[in-house]
Amino acid sequence: MTENAEERKQEISVPPEEKKPFTKESIVDFAKFAIIAVIIVAPIRMFVAQPFIVSGASMVPTFETGHYLIIDELSYRFEDPKRGEVVVFRFPPSPSKYLIKRVAGLPGETIEVKGNRVTIKNEAHPDGFIWEQGEIAETKDQGDVTVTLNKNEYYVLGDNRGESADSRLWGTLPREDIVGRPLIRLYPLTKIGVFPGEWKVEVNTLHGATIGRTAFKVTDTSDFLPLETLAR
Repeated sequence: MTENAEERKQEISVPPEEKKPFTKESIVDFAKFAIIAVIIVAPIRMFVAQPFIVSGASMVPTFETGHYLIIDELSYRFEDPKRGEVVVFRFPPSPSKYLIKRVAGLPGETIEVKGNRVTIKNEAHPDGFIWEQGEIAETKDQGDVTVTLNKNEYYVLGDNRGESADSRLWGTLPREDIVGRPLIRLYPLTKIGVFPGEWKVEVNTLHGATIGRTAFKVTDTSDFLPLETLAR
């Protein structure tokens, strides 16, 4: 090798990087970063969005065991739940449990449930209308249920009626127990989406005439809280 080549080789050689000692200042910087991260993330987890993992069969086929959901906890601070929306709430008889169901009845309405048939009476429809739901599992007749909701009470049902322990069994849902609604489904990968559980619901009068159609707006797992569907 020529002298010039050896010089060029030396010119492009990179000296090894010196490892900086782990100093007191670096520990302080890391602590500051951790505190800032907690300050930013904690309010989001507490007041805006929270992860859950579904367990149970009462919301099949909409949600199944193992589905990962991010729950929007902010929207219902500014607006009330609408009929047909899926909601996550604290189970009234056991507030430490979180459940997921679909809103069927709104405050002030009278709800009649006969098998899969849900009839709703309110000021706009005193004679009642049949709420034709979207994709729900068929169920055998489990007896008739009729209830009139008070102010700030909701009536919720599972999509898999035959396997769901819902308002038919444990009663109405207080508004204050509603936590939020599914914002994003992260898993399974084939069902990733925003506002999962959307239905296009057709409302019919008791005489069968269509009176309206509503399209609801959608367009390490230890961090996920258990979200039960509460099957029978």
